[in-house]
Amino acid sequence: MPAVTLEFADHIAIIDINNPPINATSHAVRSGVMDALARIRQNPAVTAIILCCTGTTFIAGADISEFNQPARAPLLPDVIAALEDMPVPVVAALHGTVLGGGLEVALGCHYRIAHPATRLGFPEVNLGLIPGAGGTVRTPRLIGVENAISLISNGKPVTASIALDWGLIDQITTSESDLRQTTIDYARKMATQPCPIPLTKRTIPGTEQPDWDKLIAKTEQKARGAVAPVIAIKTMRDNLALPADQALANERQQFVSLREGEQSRALRHIFMAEKNVAKLPMVKGITPTNITIIGIVGGGLMGAGIATACLLAGYQTIMIERDDAALAKGRENVTNHLQGSLKRGIISQDRCDQLLSQLHGNTDYAALAPAELVIEAVFEDFEVKKSVFDAVARIIDSTAIIASNTSYLDINALAHSIPNPERVIGLHFFSPAHIMKLLEVVCTDGANPHTLATALAFARKLGKIAVPTGVCDGFIGNRIMSAYRKQCEYMIEDGAYPEQIDTAMTDFGFPMGLFAMQDMAGLEISWKTRQRQAATRNPNERYVALGDYLCEQGRLGRKTGRGWFRYDNAQSAPQPDPDVKRLIEQESARKGIVRRTFSQSEIIKTIIATMQREGDKILNEGIAHSDDAIDVVMVNGYGFPRWRGGPMFMKTNSPTGS
Repeated sequence: MPAVTLEFADHIAIIDINNPPINATSHAVRSGVMDALARIRQNPAVTAIILCCTGTTFIAGADISEFNQPARAPLLPDVIAALEDMPVPVVAALHGTVLGGGLEVALGCHYRIAHPATRLGFPEVNLGLIPGAGGTVRTPRLIGVENAISLISNGKPVTASIALDWGLIDQITTSESDLRQTTIDYARKMATQPCPIPLTKRTIPGTEQPDWDKLIAKTEQKARGAVAPVIAIKTMRDNLALPADQALANERQQFVSLREGEQSRALRHIFMAEKNVAKLPMVKGITPTNITIIGIVGGGLMGAGIATACLLAGYQTIMIERDDAALAKGRENVTNHLQGSLKRGIISQDRCDQLLSQLHGNTDYAALAPAELVIEAVFEDFEVKKSVFDAVARIIDSTAIIASNTSYLDINALAHSIPNPERVIGLHFFSPAHIMKLLEVVCTDGANPHTLATALAFARKLGKIAVPTGVCDGFIGNRIMSAYRKQCEYMIEDGAYPEQIDTAMTDFGFPMGLFAMQDMAGLEISWKTRQRQAATRNPNERYVALGDYLCEQGRLGRKTGRGWFRYDNAQSAPQPDPDVKRLIEQESARKGIVRRTFSQSEIIKTIIATMQREGDKILNEGIAHSDDAIDVVMVNGYGFPRWRGGPMFMKTNSPTGS
């Protein structure tokens, strides 16, 4: 079937794009639209044109695979100019997600009608780009400078109702089923009136402009090294002083320059890696179990976060705790999480109340009987988790899945502690579990493909980025973090200080340095891991005990006001602590280490090289199935700057490999 079809119905020409899954503006689509417009021009009976899309969405962006290929005419700006120049009104029928080039196409039309659930936006900055087919030129001429800046610079789509308030669209339909007919009726009405002035020939509404210098400085701080958001704002600023044709040329020049740059290549890599990382051959063609009821054992910080994520995804959720007091606290934790979603406008009060009604608590494991998936989220102790597995296995159906949220423990051993180990999987959530997008899906040695397929489907319904991983101490993310934390501790003993390492990391693009992150999480977490590993630690391996000393002194991090850093209050920034400096220097002297200086460059190169070496080991052992899996984990779970693509991407796409 062709990507674009054209039909004529009672003086209305209907151009229909059908290029699944997202109706991307591929060469076939661009050529098809241009051919359709040429045919329409030859038909004098046409009084109006409808541009619509088959499937679940209007055009949701460009065909990214074409970015690495030579450009082929017609280019998208040419298609949009042709739409804008049509002598009869062109009405876009919008539904699903109208993103990037899709929104630029809609802006080339004279009118825009949208289904109420439509979302519209310019996500280009998330790929290291800016709109390249008139978005920075037409958008401010339609909705004003302030709204255009908001839409283009942050990469977040807006709802149809906001778009209507801004004037980005002209009408919202009552339902998707009547979108086509409503658009046709609207087109007939507009056909009796003169065509509106094309956006490129309009003046920008309003005369007041923002404080550009202040806006750019704020954007640079928020972007942490990403260049596209800043260039987007600068391009809009510069374009306001140019005629439309020069502004379009300036925008295109900036777009092409960014598209060929390192940051966009890195961001496109991680975007595609996230889409493909969970597509494993072993689950292809397997129909996962349609899960409706989830059991959660544990209502603490992690358990409550997982329960909240399940509720938000529409699951009936059963929470098990050891006694009534713990259960009440667990329900309170979930309520607080949902109240947070309510305050952020993610859910309404009615929705919040409805979700809480789907949370069922109990202190008796028998309540888990109807659950098709049970996730344990209890204390990180093997015997405790083993007892939970045993209790759950005796209650639920033999085909129901049992999952562990462990960060480090041997899930293979847990699986073999119960009957039917093939239905055991690891689901390593990241805290806060209802917000963090990453989910490591840990495939045990005995897990069958159906169990894995069901776990991956569950992750998708939660809205998570699922990364399959094998079983080892720390899986992918924590194992790599343990490796580079060890190297950072070596540098601390050898002459660096925590604030130097953290500054090197934040300057590189991490949102937070390693030692501040440990303080936020609580130093006792890694301390307990080191205690657990003490019996099997290689006595000949260098061991840094500074973190142990801090914990022994009650310096557990931000919550105690002291850790690697000092905190004046709960909201204060980390402050270097002279007591920690003395402790470090005393330990170096005790070990006979002559301290030296470390440059920022040496620090970050050591960290990245360590990540890459450990990543290679993980690949060689089969724990991760691809470089992409490692990059996705480090970007989404550990703050690795997205615009750098991940440590493994940097290894092969940076001149120095770091």
